[in-house]
Amino acid sequence: MAAAIDEVSAGRFVLGLGTGWNETEFRAFGIAFEHKVARFEEAFAIIHRLLAGDHVSFDGRFYKVEEAVLLPPPKRRVPLLVGSAGPRVLAATSPRIDWWNCWYSWYGNTPSGFAALSSQFKGAFRRSACVLVTVEGGAGERPLEEGAPPVEAVALRGHLRQLAEAGADEAILVLDPITERSVAAVAEVLELAQGR
Repeated sequence: MAAAIDEVSAGRFVLGLGTGWNETEFRAFGIAFEHKVARFEEAFAIIHRLLAGDHVSFDGRFYKVEEAVLLPPPKRRVPLLVGSAGPRVLAATSPRIDWWNCWYSWYGNTPSGFAALSSQFKGAFRRSACVLVTVEGGAGERPLEEGAPPVEAVALRGHLRQLAEAGADEAILVLDPITERSVAAVAEVLELAQGR
């Protein structure tokens, strides 16, 4: 699917991977919630090699494949992003990923918190931060997480500049509320700020 999406998107696709966190989703699909990291390590070993065009044989605790191959092969190596604050996940993936992403509550939704968390992980990958943004006071759709206050939309431009100075190559905005109106409002704020 990732190779097909990359083809359809003309090479604009980045495949995001992680261990998962929502136990309800695991149970709904009949997947054990235990051993998430060990299962992810095996899956990642298979996925990154398939996307690189390799024939993959793997016999692990959770997965087994014999001479698996993607046909037709991807036209390019699909970039990989891993979302995690876990040292074990980053140790297993960092030599082979293009991007690292962190959720806003993992770093307190502040530029200094991002710099501190990011400094724990070494690698040539680019760095991405999710940013919780409240629009017009927010609607309470997303429960606030302790120690991670949202950024007001009107302050977003400065916040993004500070995140870049802290080492973020990209920001993924998590709007509250997430509506067509809030997306337009944030776009307008960023366009007005850019025009200054």
